[in-house]
This record gives sequence, C-alpha cells and structure tokens, in this order.
Amino acid sequence: MGLRERNILSLLEDRTNNYSDRVALGLKNALGWREFTYKGIGLLSRKLAWHLINVASVEKGEKVAILSESKPEYGACVFASILAGTTTVPLDVKLTKYELNSILSDCQPKVILVSQHYLETAIALKETITSIETILVMDEPSNNSEYTSIYELPNNFDEKWRKRSSKSTVFIIYTSGTTGAPKGVEITFANMFSQLEDLKIAINEILSLEHGRILSILPMNHLFEMTVGFSTFMNFGYSIYYTQSLKPKDILSIMREKQINFMIVVPAFLKLLKTTIEAELNNASPAEKAAFKSMYHAAKFIPCSAIRKRMFKKIHDKFGGHFIGCISGGAPLDIHVGKFFDRIGLKIYQGYGLSEASPVVSINTDKRQELASVGRPLKSFDIKIDEETGELLVKGPAVMKGYHNQEELTKTVIDEDGWLHSGDIAKIDKDGHIFITGRIKNMIVLSGGKKVFPEEVEAVLEKSEYLSEVCVLGVSRTFGSKDGT
Repeated sequence: MGLRERNILSLLEDRTNNYSDRVALGLKNALGWREFTYKGIGLLSRKLAWHLINVASVEKGEKVAILSESKPEYGACVFASILAGTTTVPLDVKLTKYELNSILSDCQPKVILVSQHYLETAIALKETITSIETILVMDEPSNNSEYTSIYELPNNFDEKWRKRSSKSTVFIIYTSGTTGAPKGVEITFANMFSQLEDLKIAINEILSLEHGRILSILPMNHLFEMTVGFSTFMNFGYSIYYTQSLKPKDILSIMREKQINFMIVVPAFLKLLKTTIEAELNNASPAEKAAFKSMYHAAKFIPCSAIRKRMFKKIHDKFGGHFIGCISGGAPLDIHVGKFFDRIGLKIYQGYGLSEASPVVSINTDKRQELASVGRPLKSFDIKIDEETGELLVKGPAVMKGYHNQEELTKTVIDEDGWLHSGDIAKIDKDGHIFITGRIKNMIVLSGGKKVFPEEVEAVLEKSEYLSEVCVLGVSRTFGSKDGT
C-alpha cells in the first residue's frame, strides 16, 4: 500500500510501534545527552495533542505556531499538531518581532509553542496578536515561569485523533515579512506524502542502512530540514541528533561520539568544514603535508571511494569513522568544495528545490558524480525549460497548494496548466540531469541587450586565489563616454 493511500495518523502509529525503543531524537547540551525513543516521542506528542484539543480548545484546521531552536521537543510539537488536526506554522527564530508580528497577523494562530529561550518574544507577540490564546513552553518546567510546560501536562494519551483530507494544509512556511505581505507557502498532506515516497527512493540509492544515525544542524523551520532531515529520516526509523553548537570542533566531537552516518547541510557549512581540515593540515609537519599532497593527487585516479577512505583514514577518524556523506541544498554547491570531499572519500549529493515544491525537486544520486548537476528530478516530478526565458518549470503532486491568503500571487508562480515557475535559469542534458545556471531576478541586461548572469561571472572569479568572497551586481551609470549598465 502506497503512502498516499494511507493517512498520516496511521503512519505515525506505525513508526511509533515499529521502532518503539530505538532512539528517535536526541540533543547534546551542557549537561550531556537527552534522548527520546520513538515510543517516548509518541507519548509526549499524544498528551500535548490531548491538551490542545480538550484544554486549549483548538478546532480542526486552526493554526499552531512553533518558535524554537531545533530540539527533540520540536518534533513532538509537530506530531501533536497533526494529531490535533491543526496546521503547523514553524517560525524563524532569527526574524525580528516586527517580522514575526507580520507573519502571525497573517496566519492568526490560536496557540504558540515556544522554547524557554524565546518565551519573552512569545509573550510580547501575544500582546499584539489577538488570536493567540495559549502559550506553552517546550522545555522542562522552570521554577520562575508562570507558563505551563508541555512536560507538566496530565498523562492523557487517548483521544479520537482528527483525520484530515490529503488536500488540507499541514504546514505554512513563511518567508520574511520585512517588505509588504509575508509569503506563507501552504504545504498539504498530499505534498508531504509525495515527498516521502520520492525521497525514500532517493535515500535508498544513497544509503543502505538498517539503522542510520543522522546529525541535524539546520533549523527546523526550514522546509528542507522539516521534509528531509526530520520527516524522511524518521520515516526510515533513523536516530536524529541535535546540537546547540555549530562550531566544527563540537560537531566533529558529536560525530565521533554518536558514530554519525549522514547529514543534511548547506554549502556554507561544507566550505567551513573544508577550511577547518585545511587549517589542521597547515599545522602538520612537512612530511605529513607532503604525504597528504601526494595522496590527494593520486586519489584523482582512483574511482573507488572505499579505497579513498582508507587513504585518508586520519581525516575519516575525525568524523567518527562511520560518516558516509551528506545532501547539500539551499544554495549552489561550490564545485571545488565538492571535489575536495569527493577526493578524500566523502560523498556530497547536491540537491535542488524550492519551498513551493515542498521543497526537494532533485538529488544528484548519479554514479558518474557530475558535481555541477543537481541530478535528475525525483520520481513524481515533470520538468521542462521555458523556451523563451530559459526558466525551469516544475510540475507534480508536491507542488504547493498556494500562498496563504494570496491567490493572485499564487497565480503568478503556478500557471493554468499547473506548472510551477521556479525563477531559476537551467539547462537539462540528454540524460535528464538538471544544471542550474542562474536566477531570472539576478539577470543583468546590458544596454546593448546582452543578458549576463552574475552567477556565471562569480564562478570564474572564485577560481582566483586572491579572492575569498565574490559578489557580482549590475550598476547603472550616467557618466563617461557611454551610459548603460
């Protein structure tokens, strides 16, 4: 039976039962590890859902907002919201109160679930957002807090959980509300099920693990993390670990301690990790430097990653010895960074997507390792290139329901035939691999009509050893012998 033929409640029940005593989510803090089994997360989710229905009196389809850093309780809050039949609105903790106020004014949540760290922000928001009736704290009880912790709720675990249709909205993911009306991307249950089906196929091509151990470093309010780093890996029954520190030294320590197999990252993290490794190499002895340089050159001619791993065993030991690699998304991967990790035996699978597609459109799982490509589209997607603009168009069951309260704006990105206009300029090779070459909005049109994509110019300039960061932009000038851009 396919996932779409089942409902989300039975899926949650299955995973709780099948992986009952296995660690689901864990967090490293100053006091050590706090770990939750699948059964434990299930129980915490149920008693919170019971409270939402019977005490907070949320109705089916109402909104529940979450304002918190990534932590195990975040997952319990998402599951509780689903059980209670509500729509979850994950909030970006980096936004200002003004931006959060704009977003909450748009979606009008009845409940806000907040970590202790952001409690004061939530209290201030409640004063201006009249729809908010309840604040619940996601951390264990604090003596000086007048607000109820989810841990203090009574142990009521049984209720007639609320089923919703596949077309119902499960998440609203907002972009910043700084300018004008904030854009809230509505993701339905059908969208999520489509992603879970597609990503199960893609992940099986990458990993063959009965029990994977994942380190999560991306914010849960990002749909990339929510869909892949959380939902997909829990669907596999993997153990997901969080950290409060993003320092490479601390992350490597956790990778060794928990024998981490895989991660979901953004390119900036990989660049930082490469810099950290290179800094250690610079402090090594001349003999060690020469040995690395020699092996690094030789590895170019060795296609087998297992042999490369043995060649660079010292580096792999710093990762814990069990690390396979990661999916990189959210921004273009620097090819030089990708080649570095590939050369030392770590797999970097570049992905591509956008929130409006729930969000993953493709992951490069191809054996030929064409690092510049973001791979072929996932199974349920159709893609094509607009012949006039070169824009990548996407179609499939994972394309969003629309922007919340913005029907006209939705029509500007999803046409009458259901094609989502990505805003990205792309090429597709004869084998169906996608190459993203720029953004339509970034395109610079010169006075002579020539179109220049800054990403292409940046890619050339970044090769220079004299430049560490590059940004190309168009500037109009009204002086000199020739006006123009």
